Amino acid sequence: MSTSADGAPIRGERPLRALDERRAETMARLCELIVPGSASVGPVVYVDAVVTSMPPPVREGALAAIDALAAAAEQGTEALAKQERTPEFAFVRALAVEAYYSDFVAPGRDGPGAWEAIDFNSPLATRLAKDWSWLRIA
Repeated sequence: MSTSADGAPIRGERPLRALDERRAETMARLCELIVPGSASVGPVVYVDAVVTSMPPPVREGALAAIDALAAAAEQGTEALAKQERTPEFAFVRALAVEAYYSDFVAPGRDGPGAWEAIDFNSPLATRLAKDWSWLRIA
């Protein structure tokens, strides 16, 4: 998958279902600010799939949370830090952390996934066969 400089999917490569282009770019920035280095796995693909599967009221809340943090995401770390105690930040942080630390790597990305990056190689973790089919992104 091709991406823009900020890690968001380029429109037309893989259609996003819940996030429009502006929100995808905002979420890419937020993911990278909250979990530095996460852009390498394409977290926006994961977030879009998860948000798509949410019940409509929760989905609208997720989109509103992304919108509420858009200006801070544009301004960077210091501006985003001022939002750390808001419910919107908590919601988006949970999505960003899950998108990376679940060890998801978007199709077309080389990674490495988070588990390799943080050297999480317990015997059980190394035997795990991850199945991302529930995201319906193929």
